[in-house]
Amino acid sequence: MQEFAQRRQNLARKLLPNSLIFLASAAIKSRNSDVEFPFRQESNFYYLTGIKEPEVILVLLTDESKKSRSILFLPARQLEIERWTGPRIGAEGAVVFYGVDEAYPLEEFQKKLPTLLSGKDMIYHSLGHNPDMDEMLIQAYKGVTAKVAKGLKAPEGILNLLPFIHELRLIKAPEEIVLMKKAASISAQAHKQLMKYCPKALMEYELDALFSYECLMQGARGLAYSSIVANGLNACFLHYTNNDQHLKKNDLVLVDAGCEYDYYASDITRTYPVNGRFTEAQKAIYQLVLDSQLAAIELVRPGLAWDKIQETILNVLVKGLVNLGILKGSIDELIKEKAYLKFYMHSSGHWLGLDVHDTGSYQIKGLATSLVENMVFTIEPGLYISPDDKDVDPKWWGIGVRIEDDILVTKQGHEVLSQEAPKSIVDIEAWMQ
Repeated sequence: MQEFAQRRQNLARKLLPNSLIFLASAAIKSRNSDVEFPFRQESNFYYLTGIKEPEVILVLLTDESKKSRSILFLPARQLEIERWTGPRIGAEGAVVFYGVDEAYPLEEFQKKLPTLLSGKDMIYHSLGHNPDMDEMLIQAYKGVTAKVAKGLKAPEGILNLLPFIHELRLIKAPEEIVLMKKAASISAQAHKQLMKYCPKALMEYELDALFSYECLMQGARGLAYSSIVANGLNACFLHYTNNDQHLKKNDLVLVDAGCEYDYYASDITRTYPVNGRFTEAQKAIYQLVLDSQLAAIELVRPGLAWDKIQETILNVLVKGLVNLGILKGSIDELIKEKAYLKFYMHSSGHWLGLDVHDTGSYQIKGLATSLVENMVFTIEPGLYISPDDKDVDPKWWGIGVRIEDDILVTKQGHEVLSQEAPKSIVDIEAWMQ
């Protein structure tokens, strides 16, 4: 409770004094006639409250000194429904259980809204994310502004709340780092089990199922995203998730999969031979991707500009592609002309946290974001050589390789959170044997 209360206070300090913040939780979504999708709380709402229940509204009020007061509006408890779905906290227990200042039944929100708005200078809200909430807020705002002539003070307008929360989420607290290390460790161990089982597997979905099983058995309650298990040519399709094809013994299989542990994501990719032994062509491409990743990871430290990671990856990859005869020409010119795009068409990675593609800017005022201690992100170079490319020697066709790790920026440099998953050629082959 103290951690979530501190986050709310940190947010209040970033906003104008005497302001008002509205944020709604996620709602339950129907899958079909009487089945619902598993509930997962909206990440920004969870970040500020720790609440895992649906249909809750957070109101945060700041005074002239930017001290905050938290109010929750929660659905009234209904024992008949709770017999089916389990107990809810309700307004009665929210102050104690969630550490807020006040709590009221959800049905009172619309009635109290004009009073909450009156006398405040500014409203912060995530317009466009919850249409029902938007409509209630806009109508109440119109009602309050209509009474300004009678001496009532109304807010000046509505500002987007999300960039302020996203800025906070980019730098992880110690408690968050503990959870992210656990998520990465669970996923890394699951990847190890897949490598061991792979030579016996017949179908992509066997590895998909085994990854989920291993993560759930270690305490994760779900995955951070749909797993990619891509054998052979399938690995050249970046977001392939059918996972329904036969595993071919002489091909590589690319597995991009990560669990979510207590709402925090991991994201790891490993590529390895189905039969446990790389061919010479597979080794050449794999080692090139690995070299580019290791060179980029080595750079990571506070103060490094984000774009230097991609720049380093490109230099290693393009030089290697020239050495292998896959690209021809000057390295500088090939990079300038983006000749690499048909083999490597994505960025170096992304922020990681409550979401697998977590919040945060990669540029600030046109300049690349500088790394700061306790940021977490992925580094994931790849090469994908399609059989459609007739300019490339056929021995490279259908080879798709991506290697991805989760990286924490530390005071002295960095820590690879996913290091338990083997990734050198020697280690992969030894582990698979």
